[in-house]
Order: sequence, then structure tokens, then C-alpha cells
Amino acid sequence: MENSGIKKITPYKVISLIILIVLAIFFIFPLYWIVTGAFKTNASINATTPDWFPKQWVLTNFQKLFAKRSVDHLFGFFGPKAPAAFRWLFNTVFIAVMAMILTCITATMAGYALAKKRFTGKKLLFTLIVCAMALPKQVILIPLIREMSALHLYDNIWAIIIPTVGWPFGVFLMKQFSEGVPGEMLEAARVDGASEARTFTQIVTPMVKPGIGALAIFTFINTWNDYFMQLIMVNSNQNLTISLGIAKIQAENATDFGLIMAGATLAAAPILTVFIIFQKYFTQGIALGAVKG
Repeated sequence: MENSGIKKITPYKVISLIILIVLAIFFIFPLYWIVTGAFKTNASINATTPDWFPKQWVLTNFQKLFAKRSVDHLFGFFGPKAPAAFRWLFNTVFIAVMAMILTCITATMAGYALAKKRFTGKKLLFTLIVCAMALPKQVILIPLIREMSALHLYDNIWAIIIPTVGWPFGVFLMKQFSEGVPGEMLEAARVDGASEARTFTQIVTPMVKPGIGALAIFTFINTWNDYFMQLIMVNSNQNLTISLGIAKIQAENATDFGLIMAGATLAAAPILTVFIIFQKYFTQGIALGAVKG
């Protein structure tokens, strides 16, 4: 009698597994090379025959990174004096986290309104949001700079955060999830006397939580990697992000690859941590979004 619990291994599954392993190695190798290079000596990095694994693990590159320059205060107007790399990392984390929180709040509210509310111009508004998803950021660059300057936010990290809050993709994604909220539950809440705020926070938000989780990761990664907006909106040393700081170090130390790899490792560590922690919500949100779409 055959054991139904054992899956049959087919040539297709074997070939698919081999292809996936090869692709995984191909995409992971650059990250592996950067991380291991951050702990190598300059002689090992510049050797004619590459060392695939560090023969000697050193912290020299990180020591040079943190000793490059310092800022007056780690947290802006207060806090201890710290290496600029810490301040750049703090700026980037603050920008990504604040953009993630604000975008999730506004996108969830807007998506719910577009999915479940009736008002004049609803279809036109949603059409404009969809069209805005295809609009390159460079098209609105000059008006955006003038707007941030008028608000006295130019060369301020909030000039990177605020334009992200109205991300059209976030509104579109949360509208798709909000479509799945049963109208009967909303009507029952109104009959029971629940306010609009209570209905949104206690009924709608828990039901679209997978979408919020996926949007949170999307927003965090998108904001963290938005080198273009960071380059345009900030220029002073204390307001630089980790990506701009690494680019500055690279321009000043073009041949010190160990220092550059140490900076890249420092920049990659937080975003990898966030993705590993929230990957369950990411995959769940993408799967549900695909079904709803």
C-alpha cells in the first residue's frame, strides 16, 4: 500500500529546484561578496586571485567608517556627539519608518473610502490615482522642490518623508483589500451605533491587516532605496542618508573598497532585518492581493 503522505519526485520538480538554487546563488552572491569584503584586509580585497572567504576577519574597515567624521548631535538638536555614519543611519531609519507609518495610515483610509463610500467624482479620482502610478517622479520634481522650499523644508529629512505619504500605489493596493470587507458587517456596525472612526479601526483595519503589512514593507524598502529624492532634497552633512553618505565616502576614497563595502553592509543590515521579520505578511499580502486583483 502506497503512502499518500509522500509526494512523488518528478524530473520537473528536480529541474525546477536546481534552477531556483542557481538563481538564489546568483542573486545572493553580490550581498555575500559585500558583507565578507567588509571584514577583509585591503590586501585580500585587492589580491589578483580573489579570496572567496576571508582568511583573516578584521574590523578595520568599520573603524575607519566610524572615524571618518562626526556630527554635533546624533538625534538632530539633542543627543550625544556621534560618528556621522550613525547619524546617516539614524536619518535613513527615521525617514523609512515615518514614511511607512504615515503612508499606511493615509493609504488605508483613502482605500477604504474609495472602496466602500459613495461620493461625487469617486471614479474620476480613482482613475487619476491609477494614472499617477505611471507618472515618473522626475516630472513633478521642480514643483516639488518649490513646494518644499516654500514650506521651509528643503534640506530637511521631512522633505523626503512628506511626498511619500500620498503614494498612489499604496492607495490602489489598500482599495483592493478594502473591497473584500463585507458590506453587511459595516451596515451592522452602523445599526449598532458605532461611529465611523470605530468602524474603521475595529472592523476594517483588522480585516485588511495583510495588505497593511505588505504596504509597510513596500513603503519601507521604496523609501530606503529612494536615492534620487534623497540626493535632491538634502545636501548638508547632518541630514545625509546612509546611501548619500556612502556615495560621499566613495567619492573621497575611490580606491578603499573595504571602507565602501563596510558602508554598504551597514546600509543593507536594517532593510534585510525588516524584510526577514515581516516576510510572512509580505508574501501573505501579495498572495491575497493577487487573488483580489
